Amino acid sequence: MKKLIISAVIWGLTAGLSLADSHSVIRMGTEGAYPPWNFVDDNGEIAGFERELGDELCKRAELKCEWVKNDWDSIIPNLVSGNYDTIIAGMSITPERGEKIDFTTNYVMSDPSRYLAASEGADWKTGVIAAQSNTIQASYIAATGATLVEFATPEETISAVRNGEADAVLADEAYLKPIAAEDAGLVFVGDAPIIGGGVGMGIRKSDTDLRNKFTAAIDSMKGDGTLNALIKKYEISEQMF
Repeated sequence: MKKLIISAVIWGLTAGLSLADSHSVIRMGTEGAYPPWNFVDDNGEIAGFERELGDELCKRAELKCEWVKNDWDSIIPNLVSGNYDTIIAGMSITPERGEKIDFTTNYVMSDPSRYLAASEGADWKTGVIAAQSNTIQASYIAATGATLVEFATPEETISAVRNGEADAVLADEAYLKPIAAEDAGLVFVGDAPIIGGGVGMGIRKSDTDLRNKFTAAIDSMKGDGTLNALIKKYEISEQMF
């Protein structure tokens, strides 16, 4: 009888822990500085494509989520250290990042990167090219004959081109297009390389269950067409699922 009572108590405690875990808040880490992917709106809230996407994924996965803003340079270390539970910040899936964290399936396929310069004659092949630190574009430039100059934020890369510090900037086309449309002094030049294996959510390697839940939710959105509709709404990519 004592064994039965003890077993019942242990079962109750375990069930209570599982129930608490199922109702815990999942913290969604993002940069909040890369429109239209993610940015901070006039109300101080995270907004953009990934905010709307993330909220829908949490709903489909039956998870309670909250948003955490974190600078890009430390976004992977702070995921690993537990400051939040996911990265949803326009992060391309690469083998190098895969050594540190896991990824869900991609929610955006690889889209072109573009060079934006102050003139059509800018030297985008061997000149000084700006890129945000720790991005696939920075790695790409470092492997070419160009001189890489890195900046902590995407805004600083644009400023470097405007003030003559860099000949061009290489970044996601979706980020650069509205900037080019608003500034007649900036033009697209050169190639449009496809870099990386698509964009996914970063998850700690220990959180396999969470990764699987978000992957299932992403697949669900792909299957019913809502992900493509969201991609079109924010003009994130011309490549559909």
